[in-house]
Amino acid sequence: MGFILAITGKDTTIDLGVDIIRLVNVQHSTPNDSRAKSTDVTATMWITGKLLSTEDGSNNSDTLKLFEWSLVSSQSADAYRSVEVQVISQSQVFRRISFPNAFVIDYSERYTDSAGVGEFTLILRQRADKLTDIKAESSQQIEDL
Repeated sequence: MGFILAITGKDTTIDLGVDIIRLVNVQHSTPNDSRAKSTDVTATMWITGKLLSTEDGSNNSDTLKLFEWSLVSSQSADAYRSVEVQVISQSQVFRRISFPNAFVIDYSERYTDSAGVGEFTLILRQRADKLTDIKAESSQQIEDL
Protein backbone atom coordinates (compact mmCIF):
# COMPACT_ATOMS: atom_id res chain seq x y z
CA MET A 1 0.00 0.00 0.00
CA GLY A 2 1.13 3.53 -0.68
CA PHE A 3 -0.07 7.11 -0.70
CA ILE A 4 0.23 10.03 -3.09
CA LEU A 5 -0.38 13.55 -1.83
CA ALA A 6 -1.01 16.54 -4.12
CA ILE A 7 -1.57 20.02 -2.72
CA THR A 8 -2.36 22.93 -5.02
CA GLY A 9 -2.34 26.55 -3.95
CA LYS A 10 -2.37 29.90 -5.68
CA ASP A 11 1.27 29.78 -6.81
CA THR A 12 2.46 26.51 -5.27
CA THR A 13 2.17 22.81 -5.96
CA ILE A 14 3.32 20.17 -3.49
CA ASP A 15 3.62 16.56 -4.65
CA LEU A 16 4.68 13.82 -2.25
CA GLY A 17 4.63 10.17 -3.27
CA VAL A 18 4.83 6.67 -1.94
CA ASP A 19 8.47 7.16 -0.94
CA ILE A 20 7.49 9.94 1.51
CA ILE A 21 3.92 9.49 2.80
CA ARG A 22 3.56 6.79 5.47
CA LEU A 23 0.13 7.29 7.04
CA VAL A 24 -3.14 9.01 6.19
CA ASN A 25 -6.11 9.26 8.54
CA VAL A 26 -9.37 10.96 7.54
CA GLN A 27 -12.12 11.70 10.03
CA HIS A 28 -15.57 13.20 9.61
CA SER A 29 -16.94 13.95 13.06
CA THR A 30 -19.72 15.56 15.04
CA PRO A 31 -19.78 16.34 18.76
CA ASN A 32 -20.03 13.26 21.00
CA ASP A 33 -22.98 14.70 22.91
CA SER A 34 -25.19 15.05 19.80
CA ARG A 35 -28.61 13.40 20.04
CA ALA A 36 -29.41 14.03 16.39
CA LYS A 37 -27.48 14.73 13.20
CA SER A 38 -25.50 17.83 14.05
CA THR A 39 -24.63 20.84 11.95
CA ASP A 40 -21.41 21.18 13.96
CA VAL A 41 -19.36 18.92 11.69
CA THR A 42 -15.63 18.79 10.96
CA ALA A 43 -13.61 16.93 8.36
CA THR A 44 -9.98 16.44 9.38
CA MET A 45 -7.05 14.73 7.68
CA TRP A 46 -3.80 13.62 9.38
CA ILE A 47 -0.83 12.94 7.11
CA THR A 48 2.47 11.54 8.36
CA GLY A 49 5.55 11.20 6.21
CA LYS A 50 9.29 10.74 6.18
CA LEU A 51 11.89 13.46 6.20
CA LEU A 52 14.77 12.13 4.13
CA SER A 53 18.19 13.59 3.51
CA THR A 54 19.56 13.93 -0.01
CA GLU A 55 21.78 10.93 0.81
CA ASP A 56 18.59 8.84 0.87
CA GLY A 57 17.97 9.77 -2.76
CA SER A 58 15.06 12.06 -2.06
CA ASN A 59 14.66 15.79 -2.33
CA ASN A 60 12.55 17.02 0.57
CA SER A 61 11.95 20.51 -0.83
CA ASP A 62 8.21 19.72 -0.97
CA THR A 63 8.18 18.84 2.73
CA LEU A 64 9.73 22.27 3.33
CA LYS A 65 6.80 23.73 1.37
CA LEU A 66 4.45 22.03 3.87
CA PHE A 67 6.28 23.77 6.71
CA GLU A 68 6.01 27.10 4.89
CA TRP A 69 2.26 26.57 4.25
CA SER A 70 1.73 26.06 7.97
CA LEU A 71 3.14 29.57 8.53
CA VAL A 72 0.76 31.33 6.12
CA SER A 73 -1.45 33.86 7.90
CA SER A 74 -5.15 33.07 8.25
CA GLN A 75 -5.91 36.39 6.53
CA SER A 76 -4.18 35.21 3.34
CA ALA A 77 -6.23 33.52 0.60
CA ASP A 78 -3.29 31.11 0.21
CA ALA A 79 -4.08 29.64 3.65
CA TYR A 80 -6.71 27.52 1.84
CA ARG A 81 -5.49 24.97 -0.68
CA SER A 82 -6.78 22.00 -2.60
CA VAL A 83 -5.59 18.67 -1.15
CA GLU A 84 -5.94 15.27 -2.79
CA VAL A 85 -4.77 11.99 -1.31
CA GLN A 86 -4.70 8.76 -3.26
CA VAL A 87 -4.58 5.49 -1.36
CA ILE A 88 -2.88 2.95 -3.64
CA SER A 89 -3.32 -0.80 -3.25
CA GLN A 90 -2.33 -3.43 -5.82
CA SER A 91 -1.66 -0.80 -8.52
CA GLN A 92 -5.14 0.68 -8.13
CA VAL A 93 -6.43 3.78 -6.46
CA PHE A 94 -8.39 2.21 -3.63
CA ARG A 95 -9.58 5.64 -2.46
CA ARG A 96 -9.15 9.20 -3.72
CA ILE A 97 -10.09 11.86 -1.18
CA SER A 98 -10.27 15.56 -2.04
CA PHE A 99 -10.46 18.45 0.40
CA PRO A 100 -10.71 21.41 -2.02
CA ASN A 101 -10.58 24.12 0.69
CA ALA A 102 -8.19 22.74 3.30
CA PHE A 103 -6.19 24.69 5.83
CA VAL A 104 -3.43 23.68 8.23
CA ILE A 105 -4.50 23.00 11.81
CA ASP A 106 -1.09 21.79 12.96
CA TYR A 107 2.29 20.90 11.49
CA SER A 108 5.17 19.25 13.30
CA GLU A 109 8.53 17.73 12.47
CA ARG A 110 10.33 15.18 14.62
CA TYR A 111 14.00 14.57 13.97
CA THR A 112 15.78 11.34 14.85
CA ASP A 113 19.21 9.81 14.52
CA SER A 114 17.95 6.31 13.64
CA ALA A 115 16.62 6.06 10.05
CA GLY A 116 16.50 9.00 7.67
CA VAL A 117 16.22 12.40 9.27
CA GLY A 118 12.81 12.09 10.91
CA GLU A 119 9.13 12.50 10.13
CA PHE A 120 6.48 15.17 9.77
CA THR A 121 2.81 15.26 10.69
CA LEU A 122 0.40 17.57 8.92
CA ILE A 123 -3.14 18.03 10.26
CA LEU A 124 -5.58 19.60 7.82
CA ARG A 125 -9.22 20.56 8.04
CA GLN A 126 -11.73 21.32 5.32
CA ARG A 127 -13.28 24.77 5.58
CA ALA A 128 -16.59 24.44 7.50
CA ASP A 129 -18.80 26.14 4.90
CA LYS A 130 -17.35 23.95 2.12
CA LEU A 131 -17.87 20.47 3.63
CA THR A 132 -20.20 19.47 0.78
CA ASP A 133 -17.29 19.96 -1.65
CA ILE A 134 -15.35 17.00 -0.19
CA LYS A 135 -15.13 14.12 -2.64
CA ALA A 136 -14.28 10.46 -2.09
CA GLU A 137 -13.82 8.05 -5.01
CA SER A 138 -12.50 4.52 -5.30
CA SER A 139 -11.25 1.73 -7.59
CA GLN A 140 -9.68 3.78 -10.35
CA GLN A 141 -6.87 2.12 -12.26
CA ILE A 142 -3.51 3.91 -12.33
CA GLU A 143 -0.66 3.24 -14.71
CA ASP A 144 2.41 4.43 -12.81
CA LEU A 145 3.24 4.50 -9.12
